[in-house]
Order: sequence, then C-alpha cells, then structure tokens
Amino acid sequence: MKSSGMKMYMSKTWVVFVCALVCCFLWGSAFPCIKIGYSLFSIGASDSASQIVFAGTRFTLAGILVILFGSLIGRKPLVPARTSLHMVVKLALVQTVAQYIFFYIGLAHTSGVKSSIIGASNVFLSILVAVVVFHMEKLTAKKVIGCVAGFAGVVIINLSSGSLDMNLSFLGEGFIFLSAVSYAFSSALIKRYSENENPVTLSGYQFLCGGILLTGFGLAMGGRISLAGAGLPALGLLLYMAFISAAAYTLWGILLKYNPVARVAVFGFMNPVFGVLLSALFLGESSQAFGLTGVAALLLVCVGIMIVNGSAGTAKERSQDELESV
Repeated sequence: MKSSGMKMYMSKTWVVFVCALVCCFLWGSAFPCIKIGYSLFSIGASDSASQIVFAGTRFTLAGILVILFGSLIGRKPLVPARTSLHMVVKLALVQTVAQYIFFYIGLAHTSGVKSSIIGASNVFLSILVAVVVFHMEKLTAKKVIGCVAGFAGVVIINLSSGSLDMNLSFLGEGFIFLSAVSYAFSSALIKRYSENENPVTLSGYQFLCGGILLTGFGLAMGGRISLAGAGLPALGLLLYMAFISAAAYTLWGILLKYNPVARVAVFGFMNPVFGVLLSALFLGESSQAFGLTGVAALLLVCVGIMIVNGSAGTAKERSQDELESV
C-alpha cells in the first residue's frame, strides 16, 4: 500500500477506533500481568532492582519480536538507516528506559488505584507536549472537554475501590507522574521521527536498545530474576508481556504517524479501564469493575473519546492539525 493510500486508510475513524482499542486492551492486560509476574518470579514489592531487570527482559524480547516480525513481513532484514540511529537512542531513553524505571518503581510504592489515576494524566500531557513543545497541532475546547470527560471516567472507576487516600510520596506517586511525562514526550517523538523512518523499525530497535539498558541498570543495582528456574507459566507470561509491547507500541506508532496526537492519545483513557476489567477477571476484583460505577466510568471514557475524535474528525480540523506539524 502506497504512503498516500496508507495515510487515508489509517486515518479513517473506524480504523483508528479499532486499532487503538486493540492497543489499549493489550496495555490494560499488562496491569494484572505485572502483578502476577512479580509473584511467579518471586520479585518482592520493595525489590525495585529486580523489577527493572524484569522490565528490561520483557522489552528486550519485545524488540526481538518486532524485528523478526518486521523482517518477515518486509522479506528483508529490518535495519534502521544510519541517520536514524540517534532517533532510536532517544526513543529508547525516553519511551523505554525513563518511562519504565519510573513506572515499575512507582508501582511498587503506591496503590494500583493511584497509579491508574495519575498514569491517565499522560493523555493530557501528550496533547500539551504536542501543542506547546512540538507545535504539532492546536489545543481546542473540544479536546479539553473530551479529556476531562475521559479522565473523570478513570477517576470514577478507581474511586469505586474505596482505597484512595491522600498520602503522597515522590518515590511512589511522583515516579508514576514522571512516567506519564516520559510517555507524553515519547508520543510526540514517535510522530516526529516516523516522518523519516518506519515506525516498526523505530519500535523494534528502541525496545531492543532500551531493554538491554534497563536490564543492565537493574543488574548493576543488584537485581536478579531466574529464567532457568522459572516454570512454563512464568515464561509464558513473560513472552505474552513481550508480545503486548511489541504489538501495541508498533501499532500505536503507526496510528501516531498518520493522525494528530490528540486523536490517538485520548484512547489512552481506556488503558486503566481495561486494566480494572481484566484485573477483575484475573485478580478477583469483580465488584469494582462490573458495578454501576464501572459502567458509568466506561461511558464517560467513551464520551471523551467521541468528543476528541469528533473535533478532529472534519477535514478542515484535521488539515489544521497537520499544518501545525509542518
């Protein structure tokens, strides 16, 4: 498919909707998987170094999967151009290393409820970074209203657990927020860099590079995980988590390449919603997910997504966003 045809196809509303929801479902499934993975690999809540090794191993495998899959699809080795190496390194440092060092350590020092609510701020931050820092698009009232509605849904579904308190710590809530900031910058960088490089190539090599750096950092801190001593369920879970990153981030990168950041980023509100729903299935928290609050939260998130996509849905408004990025 030629570039112009690909752009027209990937910017269709139903394509963005389906692809973004697939990404969010995969990312949402990571919430219970991380907790289960800590248990299967005997990683303690305070063992930040081993958590980083765990993350690094996952992303190294994700990079290998993307590179192999991309090479098979393209029928030739997937290799970045020499002029793209600095893009790979920057993305690896921002998207994988910084984001997940902050996320894994922060998750171990705060509740899942606070993590979901604070992490959902990455949607606002992604749009603000694209507007203020990179001047890729304009901030409109509809985008703000849509974000507020989506964020309200995330807050409602998490408040229903009754486990929210006002205790804050830099190592916990602070690190989760810094993870969200890293995510916001990585979204803008992906869009900018994919103008000159295949987003699949960027995804694969930034994961490989970032995963190796994360693993080395965790090992240097004294972290360890035993792959040889792990059972098949643990290894299977690790491979699935690698697949989550490989598939979701690659597809998300393609969406960002062909659409305004706001139009794609707003779907990020579905991540914690899927996280709560899937945690209910796998961690036995059904009362939180399937009650009236869960339904109300899902409706608010959907309304927010429709408002933002409606604001970017006309040809005139899409062209204005695209002109901002030139």
